[in-house]
Amino acid sequence: MEFNSVNFDTYFNNYPDKDGFFGKYGGSYISDDLKKAMQEINEAYFTICKSSKFISELRKIRKEFQGRPTPISHLERLSASLGNVQLYAKREDLNHSGAHKLNHCMGEVLLAKYMGKKKVIAETGAGQHGVALATAAAYFGLECDIYMGAVDIKKQAPNVARMKILGANIVEVTHGLATLKEAVDAAFEAYAKDYKNSIYCIGSVVGPHPFPMMVRDFQSIIGIESREQFLEMTGNLPDAVVACVGGGSNAMGMFSGFLNDPVDIYGIEPLGRGTQLGDHAASLQYGTEGIMHGFNSIMLKDENGEPAPVYSVASGLDYPSSGPEHAFLHDIGRVKYDVISDDETIDAFFTLSRMEGIIPAIESAHAVAYGMKLAKTMGTGSVLINLSGRGDKDMDYVIENYGIR
Repeated sequence: MEFNSVNFDTYFNNYPDKDGFFGKYGGSYISDDLKKAMQEINEAYFTICKSSKFISELRKIRKEFQGRPTPISHLERLSASLGNVQLYAKREDLNHSGAHKLNHCMGEVLLAKYMGKKKVIAETGAGQHGVALATAAAYFGLECDIYMGAVDIKKQAPNVARMKILGANIVEVTHGLATLKEAVDAAFEAYAKDYKNSIYCIGSVVGPHPFPMMVRDFQSIIGIESREQFLEMTGNLPDAVVACVGGGSNAMGMFSGFLNDPVDIYGIEPLGRGTQLGDHAASLQYGTEGIMHGFNSIMLKDENGEPAPVYSVASGLDYPSSGPEHAFLHDIGRVKYDVISDDETIDAFFTLSRMEGIIPAIESAHAVAYGMKLAKTMGTGSVLINLSGRGDKDMDYVIENYGIR
């Protein structure tokens, strides 16, 4: 399949290139010291990812510890309420620790162990990446420092408690807006001081090369499983695939399985409270090209060209940029990126809970809301939604701020 001169038959062999670029996006814009560290990670990853021992161990972990493959659920009652289009959900909420994040965390910490590192460092927003990394660190016996904004610590108290129980050290970040962007800043700063003994485990398909590629590769299990499961369930491919996009790890995992198929793909960003700068985090919809956190992508900027303040009801989506591969797929038109507001998201949160007995993460509810909206316009067909996480972490926040609908 070709799309705007990109041959998706050989896509994963060519993107990113050897310097970590997806077209003009990606790369590694970091200090010389960190370049050495990233080169070490890159070389180790390309060695280990071809090792039958590593692949065998990761497959064993996925099956016996994570509980993979996660199932696909047919959302029959929700589908019937919307018309004739059939909605399905890839149940990453049933992956151990409650979200897709463990898919790459187990791989990253296994890599850290292979490299002889003693500590893993990461940022987290919604807390799911932090919980997943703390889980992986406990599994492999490594130290774990998690940087988290003060605002998100308050919003995501259940996940903070889980990280502490798992043995992680939570580092509260209080500067700036005290959310995900600031947590990434602080985690990178800490890593730069101790990269010889530690490894930074980025929580999405962002950051300097090789992280956008590495996280995508570990997350591609979602798309690989989904394609096989959907064909087995229905005899066909879905007409459309939908996933939420902040940094974009769950989305790239799902999209990877369908890029070379005649399937419409939708990445859904948070519109938040509206289109004013500071009221949303829809970088691909409203941003321009820019560099932050060591990579070039599409980002939201303030009047000085710096990363703009962003907002979303979902702590895991309030990031002022998106993964470089998403920027590339946006520019060539292979994936359509659209937005969903806070209000639509909370409605979908309650609708899925009441109609299907599944409480989704607020992040995932963005994709559910768009899948519902899409179903109303299609007439017939099928939509596969990546349900990237469960909503236990969000229940207190939703009830406190929105009540019971």
